[in-house]
Amino acid sequence: MPKSTGPGLAVQQPQSSDGGSVWTVIRAEAGKLAGREPILRRLLAEQVTDTTASHEILARVLAARLAVAHVETGDLFDLILSTLDDDIMRKVEADLAAVRERDPACTTFLHALLNLKGFHALQTHRVAHALWSAGRREIATWLANLASLVFGPDIHPAAQIGASIMLDHGSGIVIGETAVIEDEVSILQNVTLGGTGKETGDRHPKIRHGVMIGAGAKILGNIEIGAFSKIAAGSVVLKPVPEHCTVAGVPATVVRIHRGDEIPAETMDQNI
Repeated sequence: MPKSTGPGLAVQQPQSSDGGSVWTVIRAEAGKLAGREPILRRLLAEQVTDTTASHEILARVLAARLAVAHVETGDLFDLILSTLDDDIMRKVEADLAAVRERDPACTTFLHALLNLKGFHALQTHRVAHALWSAGRREIATWLANLASLVFGPDIHPAAQIGASIMLDHGSGIVIGETAVIEDEVSILQNVTLGGTGKETGDRHPKIRHGVMIGAGAKILGNIEIGAFSKIAAGSVVLKPVPEHCTVAGVPATVVRIHRGDEIPAETMDQNI
């Protein structure tokens, strides 16, 4: 995936061979929560505290939530676990850090892991994308559709999504087949990265590094949203957006040029 130049390019890396310190923190958080809320003790033991590998924790959390499809939870667990390589887990950890840092309602890593459907949808997409890339397109599409029914976001399994991504709330997000989302991007609810009609081929937006897309924004067509730019809530974007600027309106136009060190995906400032 192409990279843009500018601030904030470093994505957090694992600090140990088993997913990094985030998972140690999650296990500790789960242990404390189990002590405070006995009704959750069995769930936390099955999904977090009694599991030693970070790959298995994520697979158990997603399988438990996706098991409404009358498919055995164990079969879903095995399918998910089979895709979770080190590259995916690096991205998962960066996503957890992104949500923890950018969402003031998220006070722990464990909260993001267990309760945020935007996070769940994104990680299920990573599994579906791995299956799609391996040529298993039928099961990838089935899993993507199931994730949409359970979590809300509708993400085509072929879409390319980087690390350190936050899908805030997740409800109503649509991401098309040929969309590309680079690292360190924040997307709020009811955002569409879509096409402009019945065209085929490369037809969806390319979202570069550090972009924030506000609630309800629609970005249509094979257009580039430049690095470290911001799409204001409710905007309809039909033309390419330069780097380091804010666009707003229907159709969207440039309303502000940013400082060179501003990273909209991190600041999450909704003002124009």
